[in-house]
Amino acid sequence: MHTLPNSPPRKQFVFGKQPPLAWAAILSFVLFSAVCIFAGAAGILRTAYVIMSFAVGIFLYLRYPLLYTGFTWWIWFVTPFVARLVDYRSGWDATRFMLVSQYLVTLLTLHTFLKELPRSLRQGSLPFVLAFLGVFYGFLIGVIKTSPFTAARGLLDWLTPITFGFYLFINWRDYPSYRRTIERTFLWGVLVTGIYGVIQFLVAPEWDLFWLTSTKLTSMGDPEPLKLRVWSTMASPAPYAAMMMAGLVLLFSNKNFLRIPASAIGYLAFLLTTVRTLWGGWLIAFLTFLTALKAHLQMRLFITILIMALCIVPLTQIKEFSEPITTRFETFSQLDKDDSAKVRQKIYEDGLNSALTNGLGNGVGNTFIVNKKGILEPIVIDSGILDMFFTLGWFGGVFYLVAIFMAFAGSFQYSEYRFDTFMAASRAISVGMLSTLLGNSGMLGMPGMVLWGFIALAMAGHKYHVSSRFD
Repeated sequence: MHTLPNSPPRKQFVFGKQPPLAWAAILSFVLFSAVCIFAGAAGILRTAYVIMSFAVGIFLYLRYPLLYTGFTWWIWFVTPFVARLVDYRSGWDATRFMLVSQYLVTLLTLHTFLKELPRSLRQGSLPFVLAFLGVFYGFLIGVIKTSPFTAARGLLDWLTPITFGFYLFINWRDYPSYRRTIERTFLWGVLVTGIYGVIQFLVAPEWDLFWLTSTKLTSMGDPEPLKLRVWSTMASPAPYAAMMMAGLVLLFSNKNFLRIPASAIGYLAFLLTTVRTLWGGWLIAFLTFLTALKAHLQMRLFITILIMALCIVPLTQIKEFSEPITTRFETFSQLDKDDSAKVRQKIYEDGLNSALTNGLGNGVGNTFIVNKKGILEPIVIDSGILDMFFTLGWFGGVFYLVAIFMAFAGSFQYSEYRFDTFMAASRAISVGMLSTLLGNSGMLGMPGMVLWGFIALAMAGHKYHVSSRFD
């Protein structure tokens, strides 16, 4: 493991020699959750899951940062699924309180942000600081224009991706270890959630149907087998597609033999989400990744793609799978007749002028309303650009856009992509996610974790390689 001279020793672990105490904490949390669900005490989890996940997160954050990183991603992967099981066993909870778990675990990185802020600016963290300032401004406006409660809820979506990205960047000295952790996390994430996603499409489990009918989200398909838009273990198709887009691109740089079956099942589940914006994001990410590699690595990539295609194409030709996928692909040539395309066009027609002339912004939390029962409900704005200016106004929006520009402009000047395929994949993923901002709020929640997390890894890899040359 690489460490700069005279730097203090860091607590880490080596794969295969992971600390038993850390795994005991994680497995105890998993076992307790499973027992509560299957022993008829699922209602307890509504509070216990939040408390225990946060407690385990604190323990790992303080003692085992690599395990904390993997744990955080998995909390994002599976918490909505656990919440659906709890709702199915104990009745519908319209507050969706359990979903705060993933934000609280991630928000621990705010401690790193505040602690490392003074010296981090000398290391290149200005994009994260500018984005933080833009969001904090939006939060203050949100407190004034909405309420502290709704502003705080919106802040979770905006802030956690930035602080988590900062956390990955500031630990650049241990970049190789974080690279291995994230490669393994997303390998298993694609495999596990991909398998469940295909099962969800074919079988339509009762807990998923109960959740779908309770939320009344008609955009996610009909509540019966073969007619769902796959969202696997997550809350909706778009966050799941964002995670899968990242994981599938990462598999190109992964040498584990499981990448082949993971790719086969992963691409099938990804296509069954029918999220065209993320399909386009994947294509842009792939082209960005391909053009960054040396010629011999490009040839190796083509061989990998050929092997993957031999596994994937036969699956997509099965009638049950081919019909929804083909139908969705056909809409690319019929956008003038497509309902979702018309909705997005209407959003831009009605909202662009309003967003760009809203100097102060509506503030963080403006995309939530309190219904008659006193419960927060989200308002969907299918455009990251409009959402940015609606929420942050010109002042906060400019800070946020400058932050993104600085991070991505700098990332295109790195030369290490030629030999570090993980770095190349990380930048490609973040560029792919950036391209979705026209049709998706890709800077919030899970998509935001992908956007900021992977550009941070590219920046961390660059700093690590530069420092290695001077050792």
